[in-house]
Amino acid sequence: MTASAATLLRTAAELAGYAPGGDRAERAVVMTMGALHEGHASLIQTARAVVGPAGQVVVTVFVNPLQFGESADLDRYPRTLDADLAVAGAAGADVVFAPSVDEVYPGGEPQVRISAGPMGERLEGASRPGHFDGMLTVVAKLLHLTRPEVAFFGQKDAQQLALIRRMVRDLNFPVEIVGVETAREDDGLALSSRNRFLDAYERHTALALSRALFAARDRLAAQQALHARAQTTGATEGRAAGLNRLGEARLAADAQAVARARPDQGPAAVRAAARAILDDAAAEQPPLALDYLALVDPADFTEIPDDRTAGDAILAVAARVGTTRLIDNIPLTFGAIA
Repeated sequence: MTASAATLLRTAAELAGYAPGGDRAERAVVMTMGALHEGHASLIQTARAVVGPAGQVVVTVFVNPLQFGESADLDRYPRTLDADLAVAGAAGADVVFAPSVDEVYPGGEPQVRISAGPMGERLEGASRPGHFDGMLTVVAKLLHLTRPEVAFFGQKDAQQLALIRRMVRDLNFPVEIVGVETAREDDGLALSSRNRFLDAYERHTALALSRALFAARDRLAAQQALHARAQTTGATEGRAAGLNRLGEARLAADAQAVARARPDQGPAAVRAAARAILDDAAAEQPPLALDYLALVDPADFTEIPDDRTAGDAILAVAARVGTTRLIDNIPLTFGAIA
């Protein structure tokens, strides 16, 4: 499929009348604010694979004013519709639905909105008050307008994804929400339309976000591997001391590490590994200004306690480099044996 295969629609009436292949064709939607990159392309490709050649893939391009706290941020957001059409078509989209603000909000800003609730006040919600209410409001409207059976969202915006899933469940939307793994550049930086605002020096500093997440993941895997060995080998402090007396320093150090491995040290170790890299980045030029580092429950984005020994979690980070604010996250599972 080529870029020319994507049909541009501007109005809800045009979209309602679009039904190639018949009304029974399964429809998937990928919602974006434009400035499409390879991360968006990955979402579109996944959507195409799920609905197959007979299905419909609709990509929405709408810069939602309700999600921006300051008009300057709204004005700064890149608009690249011609390039977006090319990216969407090449990735497998049938339609790009790019309505105007008046089309989405014909009476001006809506008086009735979706409330994100307590989860929407944490992390990103605390940093950007009202952001998630605006996001959920437009997602709800676009779900009604596009009428998909399935919708795809990126894991990079993990809190957004969790809130959309909660809205769909709580309000009985007849749609399946699918999360797609974060797409990254070769150096590990999470793909984002904001990356274009980074100069070479800022980009170097920004790499600390993904490096911190990967270091935390590796620390957890190492700890869980040590704990698994402790369970199977029965290593003790006494064995380590005995090896030391025999002059086997390296074996003694290994035995001691295994003996001291405890499953309830995972959350603290994860936070410490990530924090060390972010602290170093704060001393870089230009510096990384940390907004938050949080290890949270993916169900409600509350903090994971230090004594958590099992279950899923998300390690999330947000920071500003220069004038650009970036977010990233990684899923973790405590209690898993590598």
